Amino acid sequence: MPATIRDVARLAGVSPSTVSRALSMPEMVNAATRVRVAAAVEQLGYQPNRAARGLITGRTGNIGLVVPDLANPFFASVTKGVQARARRSDTAVFVADTDEDVTAEVGLVRALSKQVDGLILCSPRSGDADLSAIAQDTNVVLVNRTAEGIPGITYDNEEGMRQAVAHLVALGHRRLAWVGGPVTSWSTQHRGIGLENAVADHGVELSRVGHFGPTYEGGMAAADQVVASGATAVITYNDLVAIGLLARLHARGISVPGDLSVVGVDDIAMSRMARPALTTVRLPKQEAGRIAVELLLALLDDPDSTVDTRGTLHGELIVRDSTGPAASP
Repeated sequence: MPATIRDVARLAGVSPSTVSRALSMPEMVNAATRVRVAAAVEQLGYQPNRAARGLITGRTGNIGLVVPDLANPFFASVTKGVQARARRSDTAVFVADTDEDVTAEVGLVRALSKQVDGLILCSPRSGDADLSAIAQDTNVVLVNRTAEGIPGITYDNEEGMRQAVAHLVALGHRRLAWVGGPVTSWSTQHRGIGLENAVADHGVELSRVGHFGPTYEGGMAAADQVVASGATAVITYNDLVAIGLLARLHARGISVPGDLSVVGVDDIAMSRMARPALTTVRLPKQEAGRIAVELLLALLDDPDSTVDTRGTLHGELIVRDSTGPAASP
């Protein structure tokens, strides 16, 4: 039978209430007693009941993670990072998928917030006003998004775009195209800014093809417009879009990279399996999930902390077979 709090108390020679205080509020128990309780816990392999611990600490031991689309490997990787770090702290993770629906996002967040100690919102599509309102009601950490007064972890999207443009320019490309993602995506906005700055620095042209779903189908839909733009290289919102674009180009008999070079963003596993293998800006996805949990746990421990609660991760250009020298005019 699993050890109970009474077993620990009996072995340590204290009352069950003292064991509870030693585990949940150790500063209220003298050092010698804490040592005895800790030794008894270790000897018996005692694991506090989550519900009972919640009554003591006022916490559920659960956190929520909200993502736009679990079918997107980017968000699946962030989720793995969140779960791995939460597990180390004996914290359960409830995951909700908004299916890229901005209206559903706010409702899901409000419903989930009643069941958890805090929320991690990954690439939320909601506006700043909605996010601020949510943060007034519950503890919130953002991933791949910024909002005033809310802690979070982001990527340096502009630097990633600078790396991609510099690579293409070095290959002789002077006419580039950009396939954007959802209009409400923070990443779309900041990657677009990075591209504008990079092409201006290098003195090359940029055609904005438009906004498309961040999916394989979105890339298929964008391909014909990319070709019509006259660009010799294209940078896409993410790898899924790039892989869809590769499929459509292949169907049309357009050579990659002979006729058109293609660059994605994220470095999902499928980017290495694409034909040709996809050049992409690698983003540290699981690390973002891990840091988000650490920020949220720190916020739960000390809501009034003045420690810097924002961070930035950097991408890395991974050159594969989908980029090559610009085709001759």
